[in-house]
Amino acid sequence: MHPIRKALITEFGDPSKVVVVDASIAAPAAREAQIAVEYSALSGADINMRRGVYPFQPPAPLTPGYVVVGTVAALGARCEQVRIGQRVACMTVTGGQAERINLAEQLLVPVPDGVDPRQAACLVLDWNTAWHMLALAQRRSDCRRIFVHGLSGAVGNALMRLALMRGIAVFGTASPRHHRALQEAGAYPFTYADKKWIASMALTGGVDAVFDPLGFESHADSDAVLRRGGLLVAYGFNLPALTNSATRPVLPAVLKLYARNLRFWSGKRSTFYWISRDDSSFKPGLLSLFELAAAGRIEAAIKAVMPLEQIGQAHRAWGQGGPGDKVGSFVIAVGAQGAA
Repeated sequence: MHPIRKALITEFGDPSKVVVVDASIAAPAAREAQIAVEYSALSGADINMRRGVYPFQPPAPLTPGYVVVGTVAALGARCEQVRIGQRVACMTVTGGQAERINLAEQLLVPVPDGVDPRQAACLVLDWNTAWHMLALAQRRSDCRRIFVHGLSGAVGNALMRLALMRGIAVFGTASPRHHRALQEAGAYPFTYADKKWIASMALTGGVDAVFDPLGFESHADSDAVLRRGGLLVAYGFNLPALTNSATRPVLPAVLKLYARNLRFWSGKRSTFYWISRDDSSFKPGLLSLFELAAAGRIEAAIKAVMPLEQIGQAHRAWGQGGPGDKVGSFVIAVGAQGAA
């Protein structure tokens, strides 16, 4: 057994329910590698797990952490794909915000030399989600204009940067304090609450795709800015977490989302996107992002890097939009290497 520190959601509720505790980890089993975790990205999924509303999540107490980037510290029997000291990444779903974690080696993705591990942590979930959602929209149409809710957030900012890199015009919503930075990046931001973006987009003929992580009543507004033939891509259902309001059942909202497809005369389509490490496209997409990062063609925006001991503060900061005018992802420095 090896002593570790790890985050723990003791019970579902507010950020005070996330603490850091002493624990231990057994040696890796056959075909497992033990990873000394450097960084874990804090995502909306972690926030929703803390609130107890993430689909199919384990019961509390549980250790959160959807993503890990770290080095291989030990190998179980019959491990052949990774080596001691190699830096790897993994979409863990849970358990990643711990100093060490045992993972099946088949789930590990090598991180190329030259890729900053903090950047890699952002790419595994946030950027890979954006990569595949944008590809989904581009398969449906030319996708010359998109609308993104949460341009200052992790996935939203990744969508913006990937789309701009491909010559796609990007409109979207964000807190007013982020508008200047987003405009300088090349996007056209609006304030969600005043709903002026609906009329503005209608006047310009609408957009080819909308990416909506808010959910619930926001879907109707998102649909309103789509042109005929456009696609609404929903993901996240983060509105209650962002507004610190009561939890709401997701299934009825998903059913209502897909019911929009019965309006065949509109020419519009709606879908829900859920990234899975089991999809055949997951690893190739992540490797493509690693290649772009290694070549200096993409760089994930990072709002803050916070030590594991401040995991509760990180959860509070996520709901408040982060420090200052920074946009992008929250990264948790987990292990000794990451905290240095």
